[in-house]
This record gives sequence, structure tokens and C-alpha cells, in this order.
Amino acid sequence: MEEFVNRRDFLRTFSVIAATSMVAGSMPWLQGIAQEPAGRTVRLGIIGMGSRGKYLHLMLEDIPDLDICCVCDNYEPNLSEGLQILGPRARGYKDYREMLEKEQLDAVVIATPLHVHAHQTIDALNAGIHVMCEKSLALTYEDCNDMVRAHQNTGKILYVGHQRMFNIRFIQAYKMIREGRIGNVTQIRAYWHRNTVWKRPVPSPELERHINWRFYHEYSAGIMTELASHQIQVANQIYDEHPECVWGAGSINHWKDGRETDDNANLVFKYPGGSHLVYDALMSNMHHGIEEQILGPLGTMELEAGKMWEEFPPPAPGILSLINHLERKFFDAVPIGGASWIPDSAVSRKGDWIIDKVLDNDGSKMLMEAFIADVRSNRVDSFITKQGFYASIAALMGHHAIQNNEIVHWPGGLAM
Repeated sequence: MEEFVNRRDFLRTFSVIAATSMVAGSMPWLQGIAQEPAGRTVRLGIIGMGSRGKYLHLMLEDIPDLDICCVCDNYEPNLSEGLQILGPRARGYKDYREMLEKEQLDAVVIATPLHVHAHQTIDALNAGIHVMCEKSLALTYEDCNDMVRAHQNTGKILYVGHQRMFNIRFIQAYKMIREGRIGNVTQIRAYWHRNTVWKRPVPSPELERHINWRFYHEYSAGIMTELASHQIQVANQIYDEHPECVWGAGSINHWKDGRETDDNANLVFKYPGGSHLVYDALMSNMHHGIEEQILGPLGTMELEAGKMWEEFPPPAPGILSLINHLERKFFDAVPIGGASWIPDSAVSRKGDWIIDKVLDNDGSKMLMEAFIADVRSNRVDSFITKQGFYASIAALMGHHAIQNNEIVHWPGGLAM
């Protein structure tokens, strides 16, 4: 397999794939990054300089003609570290509203806890500033809707942090699915398994809810918005639909440390036409890791592994007669049943690579490249917003299904 050695090679390969007619027609959000840059400097601020904010800064720091001029965080250690990372010319703020007012910004990246996404995003959009907001959009349907309305009313960019939309392996898989390589997709199975407490050290007890906000319903929907939203977005994009309804169960069965959000969840999302996303997450066993399995009558794809298996592959040359002989010898010796009795067993073949490239990034780098490219050219692509919006709504549906022990249907009256 070929390995990318620098940013230029990576961008060139990405642009070649993104420029194909199949991709350009069905994946319009990639068109901006495939174009030559307009050549003007983009002024950007980062709101939230915790672990995700620092990671996104790494994805941004070598983009040409980008001035990351300021950072905001209401937690002093994060703010100090952010200013250290950005350098002596950067300015720091504890209140994002002051930053929006004082700085002449083209765009902001928002990497804060879920419950504050909405007002930060809406205020930035209303100030005429483009926004890349981390997933999920918000903690309530209403807040998600208000964010999208602000995007529509202002005409400003609203990206949502679903990096798999910019992962070359996933893009190639979408292309192959559109070409019918595995037939009509009849089921998607996705899981995210970890063995981690997911808890961060707290220097003082009164900061517990501020630092470990993912554990409390007031600030987070836990597994659904922090993990499942990524894989729901993948399913939505492949089915080209949002789910009609969802049912499922969750609980805290391992990490009994005072958290309120579940440490395991199992759900079924039903899509138009009767296909499903079968989803589960677990925080107490990492054996299976993370995967999205795309199943059709002609084949199977595993997108994280980057592999595909044909359902009925041609036999390797030279062994067809041996296979026929062995099958005939075995089944001739069985006095009952027929071909329909043959037991089903898991496929043991190694499969084929979806794309023969070694990738050292999950798509976050390309997401940030695309965001800055669109800001620079003032290109507003609402498809990206729609994908983030639908994934956020569906993740909240799953959360409500678990919390209320009921089937939850897609809400009406949404902005998109």
C-alpha cells in the first residue's frame, strides 16, 4: 500500500478522488476543497481549548494563509495553555461574546461542551462569522433547530464536526456503494466499544461537573451525542435518508461512580424502506473496537478497517474442481436435507482494500482544510449542515428512546 508522505500528496490524492464525476455529483461538499485557494488570509478564533480544541488546532496550524489570532476558554488552565500554543501574538478571552465583539474574525471553531454550542454558534453567525461547531449540534431539538435557522437567515457557513465525510476511505466507499458494488444496502451495523472510565481528573470537587460534563444530563446526552452521532451520520449518508424512528435500551452496568449518562447502549434505527441501523456502544470492553459494517446482497464493507468482501466471489484459479469435489463428497454422505440445509458460517476471507492508501488521519485534517477553503471563497454548502443536523436530531432521538423506554419518531416542524 502507498503511504502519504506530506500534506501536498495527501491533498492531491484527495482532490483527484473528489473531482470524479460520481463523487462531484453525489458529494457536493467536496467541491470546495478540490479548487485552488483564493489566496487571502482567513482570520480565525477558537472557542474552547480543551482536548478537542487543541487537537483541532493541530489540524489547522499548517494551513497556509490562516491567522489563528485568538482563543477563548472560561477555564483558566485551558486558556493559558491555548495562549501558549498559539504564541505571543494571540489574544485570550474568557467570554466568547467579548471575543466576537473585539476581533475582526472571518470564522470560529467551537469545541466546547454540548450544552453551550447553541448560543455560541448563533451569536457568531449573527455577528457575520462563519462557524465550524463540533458535533453534536446541541442538547435539544429546539436548539439544533435554532442553530440551523441562524445559518439559513445569515447565509453564513455552519460546518459540523463529522470528519468521516472527509475521510478518503469513506469517500471511496460511498462511491463504490453508489456504483452498486454491494447492491442495495439492506442493513448497517455499527458499534463503538471502549474500556475506559472516560473520566478526567478534577483538581477541586466543585469543578467535577464542569470538567466531566459528559456524565451529566444537564450538559450531555452521553454516548449518543459523543459517540453514536458519528456513526449515525455515516448511516444517514449511505441510506440518503434520516431514520423514521428508534427504540433501544441503555444502562450503567459497570462504571458506578456517580455518572448519570449510560456506559452501554443498544438501539435500532428504522429507515424508510425498512432498512435498519443496528447500533451498540460499550464502555467496559474494547475487544471489538469501532466499526461500521455496510451489508448488501452482493457484498459487505467495513469502513473503519477499509475492507470489502464480495458475497459471491469467483473461486481462485485452479481450486474450483477441488472445491466441487469436496462439497459433492461431503453432501453425498449426508442422507438428510438438501442444499438449503447447508450451515451458514462466517466468511474467513481476508477481503479487499477499499482504497490502497495508508491514511494517518481520520478525516479531521481534511474537514478543517475544507472549512477554511470554503470560508476563504465564501462558499456556503448546506449539505454539510444538513448532515450534522440530521445526525444530531437522530442521536437525541436515541437518547430519549433510552431514557423514556419508548419508540421515538422523527420530530416534525424541523428547519431542514
